Amino acid sequence: MKVSTKGRYALRMLLDLAEHKDEGFVSLKEIAERQSISKQYLEQIVSLLNTSNILRANRGKQGGYMLVKAPSQITVGQVLRITEGSLAPVACLDDEVNQCDRADFCKMLPVWKGLNKVISDYLDGINLQTIMEQYQEQGSDSYVI
Repeated sequence: MKVSTKGRYALRMLLDLAEHKDEGFVSLKEIAERQSISKQYLEQIVSLLNTSNILRANRGKQGGYMLVKAPSQITVGQVLRITEGSLAPVACLDDEVNQCDRADFCKMLPVWKGLNKVISDYLDGINLQTIMEQYQEQGSDSYVI
């Protein structure tokens, strides 16, 4: 599994919103400047996140974005599934029901299922709040995204 720029930038954007949650709505321009990400690229990411009940948008002069949920309720796995699609290491695990013709006699399927579980458990076990706390406690070495 390789996380794309879109996934990494979405996490950076959401972490920025989490860090500035007490400021109300935050403009994409501010996030773009702080994170050194183009505003246009963030607009693409916002369109994905808007449909997922993670962000709340406000238009107008005081417009911007804020998190709908607490940072402790937004996991890295959740965000990456929105931006990347499946986190499965092989295509046959993309769907809930395995569609592969070889699934019934595939010797490698248990290996791929195990890897998928490890990836999912790990990424679903890390939330934005944890990342911010780890960063404050230990510096920028933890949970590099």
